[in-house]
Amino acid sequence: MTAGLSAHHQRLAQRKREAITAAATKLFLERGYDGTSLAKIAQEAVVSKSTLFKQFPTKAALFEAIVTEYWKGGPDPATPATQPGDLRAGLSAIGRQYADLIGRPAMAALFRIVIAELPRFPELGRAQFELGKLPYFVSVQRYLEAEHAAVVPDAESATNQFLGMIANYVLWPRMLLADWNPAPADVGHAVDEAVTTMLARYGRGTGDPRRS
Repeated sequence: MTAGLSAHHQRLAQRKREAITAAATKLFLERGYDGTSLAKIAQEAVVSKSTLFKQFPTKAALFEAIVTEYWKGGPDPATPATQPGDLRAGLSAIGRQYADLIGRPAMAALFRIVIAELPRFPELGRAQFELGKLPYFVSVQRYLEAEHAAVVPDAESATNQFLGMIANYVLWPRMLLADWNPAPADVGHAVDEAVTTMLARYGRGTGDPRRS
């Protein structure tokens, strides 16, 4: 009985947490970070102020939680579900995961909040970079270093190139074009082209039959 109640309370707490982060994102976009109070977020999320303060004692802590949750959507890119040593398969798996991650409306919303508030609140940009983008970037870099060090001598540069090609099609146009919503097939094609470009640079001896 105790375990059942505990599991129920955990699910309830998680639902409230999700409601709080969704309400905060919505209000940050509508009113700006500075113009949104924790009390207003609690009202929008339909939770008590004590419940919100228990999970997020400050607005900065709430924003950091949003960043962390958004960037942890999906499997760890450092361990793609592919055959070890197969660069094409590994990059394809990582590329599709990354495209799905940054293609979500929530991710675009997060970037808009940061960009809009950066002049007054540079700590938001720092949180977005250090808690979100950087850990993801490092996980991809570590995959390349562990699996393909022999053919990818500069994993940091290779990671920058690969993720940049995908973000340039999937995410950045969305920052300026409200109706930017490429079809899944077009996103898949963009990922495939990025993989092909990477293989042309690094593919020799990594499982690509065309490079043997």
